[in-house]
Amino acid sequence: MPSFEPERSLLNPRFEGYKLDAIDQDAVVTRFSLPYTLNQSSPAGKTPLSFQEVQSRIRHNHLVVGPDGNVVYVDHQLRVVAVDVGTEPSFRVLCELPIPIKGTSGDGPHSEYPSAAFLDASTLLVSDGQGTLYALQLAQSGPANVLNAFELQIPEDYKSMYNSVPFRIHSAVRSASGTALAVLSSKHYSNVVQDESERKRQPKPSKYDIWGVEVYLRHIPRDQPLSLEIAWHRRGDDVPVQALFIEATDAFMFVGKGEYRKISSPSAPTYEPSQDEIAPIPRAGENLDSTNGTPTVQGPPMPPPYSWTQSEDSVTVAFPVPSATPKDAIKVTFSPTTLSLFVTDEDDVLSKISPVPLPRYALAKLWDGIRTTTSFWTLDRQAESAYGLLTLHLDKAHDGTRWAHVFAGAGTPGGAPEVPESLDASELAAIRDSLEKYTAALQGGDDASGLGLGRGMPSLAQGEADDEVDTDVGDMSVLTWVSLDGGEPAWAQNAGAGEPVTLLATPVPGDAASRLSVVVKHGIDGCEFAFDAAAQAWKHNVTYNALSFVLASKRDTRFVHHLSSKAVLAFESGSRDLGGNVYIYQAPAKRGDKFSKQAVLKVGDGASGPLLGVGAVVTAAGREEILCLCERELVMIHSTL
Repeated sequence: MPSFEPERSLLNPRFEGYKLDAIDQDAVVTRFSLPYTLNQSSPAGKTPLSFQEVQSRIRHNHLVVGPDGNVVYVDHQLRVVAVDVGTEPSFRVLCELPIPIKGTSGDGPHSEYPSAAFLDASTLLVSDGQGTLYALQLAQSGPANVLNAFELQIPEDYKSMYNSVPFRIHSAVRSASGTALAVLSSKHYSNVVQDESERKRQPKPSKYDIWGVEVYLRHIPRDQPLSLEIAWHRRGDDVPVQALFIEATDAFMFVGKGEYRKISSPSAPTYEPSQDEIAPIPRAGENLDSTNGTPTVQGPPMPPPYSWTQSEDSVTVAFPVPSATPKDAIKVTFSPTTLSLFVTDEDDVLSKISPVPLPRYALAKLWDGIRTTTSFWTLDRQAESAYGLLTLHLDKAHDGTRWAHVFAGAGTPGGAPEVPESLDASELAAIRDSLEKYTAALQGGDDASGLGLGRGMPSLAQGEADDEVDTDVGDMSVLTWVSLDGGEPAWAQNAGAGEPVTLLATPVPGDAASRLSVVVKHGIDGCEFAFDAAAQAWKHNVTYNALSFVLASKRDTRFVHHLSSKAVLAFESGSRDLGGNVYIYQAPAKRGDKFSKQAVLKVGDGASGPLLGVGAVVTAAGREEILCLCERELVMIHSTL
């Protein structure tokens, strides 16, 4: 069963739209000039940044929120600045990091933005974005004490072009030995030379290393930075969107565009057939299985048992059956991972009509999961033809996932026959005919599903649906679980490891109530799932109706976060010198509500500069504040949710 299966009682197909909640801008938004400003520009080299690098820099959050409401950022002069949030925020320089001197050649790895992670309320790890990590001991007032400086020395086994590369800090936790275990990410610069013709034809995609490193906190006087000890390593296709340590499970959770795997995993062994196993290639019309050794001319090839095609969210499978097949002779049963299909043939009546075997599948495992409640089948007998089509319409459990086959193990010994994804013109026309009544019912307002889902499309989407735009909302993401020692927990598969989902929102940094939750796409809705550490499973908490639909119209969005099952906040970058807005979409007040509230607040203006970071803190007075860090201003939004 999929880990992110929504609870039907929390879905609301009768939802109609959002109503504007007119919040007084002056009452909830205050601005403060930064004494230490930022700059989002980064030095460029001779080689351009890859798409993944550009995207990770756009989404980099320059504001770091730690335990007890501690807030820091690193300005453009590499000053680590602490922000004390009260009625009016105050700013204090904790440390001025050395500014590295780089050569003018432009060669070498690309630098990263400075990053930081709190180990606890009194210890902060900071990266300068050039390849050096600093461990800082914080004090109640005044500057911080620099314990040690570190560099990541990459061993030869990892096949890196450089001995040391810039990295980003994602998380930190105390290990059993009393040291700190920090999680870093860096781009992998392979030293394996690619052939020029191969490089032009198919350039290698960028890869990213995830490092678990030991950081010694005891001060060791030394002129040069210490070398970080690598505890474990993973490699993936992108920088993690989210990296959290869950103390109750002693494991890290990574959310990225693909799984982060061990590079030391042995590759599949190659198989070399023996001479006895090598079969000759037959000539045209030759039958090598002839008993008398004389080649015979074969008849026409047997057609495939079915044809199939797929879209972003469904798979359509068409089986040929005799037109005389009665509907009550067809037995179809769906489960989340299997299909059972039988056509009963009393007295072999149908077998005498057609030499084509009747479809028969008993608990056949599908290539991926389906939603059983919205999957169905149709029968088109085509009275003027000897054959009709039994068509299965399977609703994918994971929208956007491309199926390689209909059935798992297709084409393997003992498995189902391999059938390429294709439909000829006649079969495609038959499928269109079989769906004609269903489409007409939707357009006419009837409930064609038979599930009591109401009439027609929700009023929010009438005349506005654009599948090409709506399906592009969110990021296809995969979860990876890594234990403190670098292994995979035994329960990881049950907790969604390797299961692709479309991610719409992550928690606002610093919001403890929503820290272990994500908002994933389900149709046009956004379903918030919270991780239950005791059960080691995800639970559907709340549904943000039509979330992907409303987010599709936001083209300058930089951050999309949710706030403890209360609302989803979409922040614009405001990089056009016009300032940016934050769009707030609240969860429904109660189940079945046809409307929810939305609000729009102005975050930046022409003087504040682009938005570079966001976070949430609770002040000493118990008031929740949303912090928006711009290049030249800190904007505070007093939460009214």
